[in-house]
Amino acid sequence: MSELETQIAALNDKSLLLLDDDQALRTRLGRALETRGFAVTVAGSVAEANDALRQSVPAFAVLDMRLEDGNGLKVVEMIRERREDARIVMLTGYGAIATAVAAVKAGAVDYLQKPADADDVVKALLSTGEAPEPPENPMSADRVRWEHIQRVYELCDHNVSETARRLGMHRRTLQRILAKRAPR
Repeated sequence: MSELETQIAALNDKSLLLLDDDQALRTRLGRALETRGFAVTVAGSVAEANDALRQSVPAFAVLDMRLEDGNGLKVVEMIRERREDARIVMLTGYGAIATAVAAVKAGAVDYLQKPADADDVVKALLSTGEAPEPPENPMSADRVRWEHIQRVYELCDHNVSETARRLGMHRRTLQRILAKRAPR
């Protein structure tokens, strides 16, 4: 039995809410967390998560930041209002310092970039506060730049001119970047 499995087995309450609007990720991560010993409840929207929270408030939660019907931070607040000791990890495909800070201020214990490995999620859920280990394969500088540009572009409601102005780059340069695939 691994160290993580031993820690999970020792828990009194293994209830976990998994909220993500990506069906494939939700199914894969839900199964992986169940095989590690958690009692997983899945939700695909803020409304479904709200319904699940009316039934019971879990000891653990893995929440997507951006959902079609709202923001995962609202669910963090709903959980924190009813259970202060809950351990919450936020997942996002758009890593940004501002959203990470907002997630931690709202009550999340960690903030992970998608696609997150189930072991990384479990480590974050069970962490005791010491500094986490560095990631096995961190994003390249090009990928971080690309993610930042995508985030600003999205915040500007896909307005290329406004995004270029805020990033301090020429509009045509931004259009070329947006037309390319994401770097690895």
